[in-house]
Amino acid sequence: MAADPIHQFRIVEFFPVAHIGNTEIAFTNSALFMFAAVIIITAFLVIGTAKKSLVPSRLQSAAELSYEFVATTVRSTAGSEGMRFFPFVFTLFMFILTVNFIGLIPFTFTVTSHIIVTAALAITVFLTVLFYGLYRHGLHFFNLFVPKGVPILILPLIVFIEVLSFVSRPISHSVRLFANMLAGHITLQVFAGFIILMGSAMGAIGWIGGILPFGMIVILMALETLVAFLQAYVFAILTCIYLNDAIHPGH
Repeated sequence: MAADPIHQFRIVEFFPVAHIGNTEIAFTNSALFMFAAVIIITAFLVIGTAKKSLVPSRLQSAAELSYEFVATTVRSTAGSEGMRFFPFVFTLFMFILTVNFIGLIPFTFTVTSHIIVTAALAITVFLTVLFYGLYRHGLHFFNLFVPKGVPILILPLIVFIEVLSFVSRPISHSVRLFANMLAGHITLQVFAGFIILMGSAMGAIGWIGGILPFGMIVILMALETLVAFLQAYVFAILTCIYLNDAIHPGH
């Protein structure tokens, strides 16, 4: 398993849940860790805010810090009107952050390393922006694709580019998170495989030679911890930017 960097992303079916036609819906390891993330987040917020003391505990401080961090992000990118979407953005940020951190624990599963998960989150953001923009502004929402002050001769080209950019948002939004988590975990697994391979092939000399790959693993683990947070933050802030387009579609 240590020598195969792809094995860690394998979906394992635990038991069937339902059948739709010839398609079986099963409870998998991906679903298990998503449920675990929801339980951890819920417990963290409930316990952290249960006793609202004037001198907060460490858990209460962490809960309040996470709230203020996301609230500040929403206000700075989508304005005060964007705070109506705070629960949505906060949920996305905490969920992605938690599953990313869970994936750093050995022998666990990284949910965001699968494009189907990140695409589902990105499409949810895309549809929220689209439906809210149409609900609030009607057809004026399409002013988003018509920048002001553009010469009429190149306007069709600019509109085409704007529409293409808008439609491609779920792709870039999902692939960025998926690719970063996938690449990072493959790199960690490859360096871990080097240590085992050198130790089994060369004995004591191999284990001594494995010090360098082990040092790289420590450095990469620290880097992956930072990436796990940054990718959750980038996903959240891009969500806020897209929501701002739905709130203020005019350029």
